[in-house]
Amino acid sequence: VQLQASGGGLLRPGGSLRLSCAASGSTYYIYKMGWFRQAPGKEREFLAHITWTGGSTLYADSVRGRFTISRDKAKSTAHLQMNSLKPEDTAIYYCAASVRAGDAYNAWGQGTQVTVSS
Repeated sequence: VQLQASGGGLLRPGGSLRLSCAASGSTYYIYKMGWFRQAPGKEREFLAHITWTGGSTLYADSVRGRFTISRDKAKSTAHLQMNSLKPEDTAIYYCAASVRAGDAYNAWGQGTQVTVSS
């Protein structure tokens, strides 16, 4: 499975952005897709995941209530809707998939930059 993330950009605090992650290849075997981010000098942080078949979601405390993960199975695409963005949300955002790997993520997208600044 190959993943292509898109939708990053520069915006002001309080703004909204929707990231997309298009999957290709053996998407039938995807168990879940997740979003992570990594800010300069910080470790990679889990944000949210969604199971591909059932659509169950899980969120990190830091984004619960502001971010929403969804998926469009017909288009093999996952989205991350981000609202009420803050400067501390500035990071490179990555999508990832668990493909026949149990709970582990073994496919990663290339990352998309999100910068929140006034």
